[in-house]
Amino acid sequence: MSKEVVGVLLLALSGFLVGGVYSTWKTAKFMAGVLGIAALLAIGGAIFWFAS
Repeated sequence: MSKEVVGVLLLALSGFLVGGVYSTWKTAKFMAGVLGIAALLAIGGAIFWFAS
């Protein structure tokens, strides 16, 4: 698997998680926070993956 594919998959995962944050924010703020942290980790991982 090439370097770019992994980075794009991490970005896609972060987009999916951000969508989860958006949809759960009004009903379950704690779960939205957990998903937000996971999204930030995925974005950070993608940035680190592209930079290395």
